[in-house]
Amino acid sequence: MSVIELRVARRDELDTIENLMQFYTYDFSEWLPLKLGGHGFFPIQLKDDYWRQPATRPFLIHVDGELAGFVTVDDHLLIEGADYNIGYFFVSRRWRGQGVAQFVASALLSHLPGQWQIFHVDANLPAQRFWARVIPEVSGGDFTRQQKTVDGYPCTFYCLRSPSHAA
Repeated sequence: MSVIELRVARRDELDTIENLMQFYTYDFSEWLPLKLGGHGFFPIQLKDDYWRQPATRPFLIHVDGELAGFVTVDDHLLIEGADYNIGYFFVSRRWRGQGVAQFVASALLSHLPGQWQIFHVDANLPAQRFWARVIPEVSGGDFTRQQKTVDGYPCTFYCLRSPSHAA
């Protein structure tokens, strides 16, 4: 059985997350019209301002000691009453379908108790299937779902309380 670790990223590890953003963006280019720059990289805006925001919390994911992805939590909220938003969530292809993302989602909600906003772009069918399966499990079935458009793309938003703060 694999050992999955979710830990807060240190400031000197933010470059690692920004490097992983290339793979995150590459995956997203399957569902959104994202273009490679002439130099062969996706022209991602570096996230200095994002990292400086007090509410932004970056985490690295390791499986059996190997870097496996990252997740960020922020306060870019579109659902009234939410405390937290999953900003970015990336698990490398090697570790997909092995329970890593579900472990991370559950650990994150346990680590930061409160009201969560979690959303995905509807065109991202793997994310759609993942969250439709995982949200009922991590919320004990107590969640709401609504449709909103973000940057012109239809998205599904889930709102749920972390288990330790369930009513």
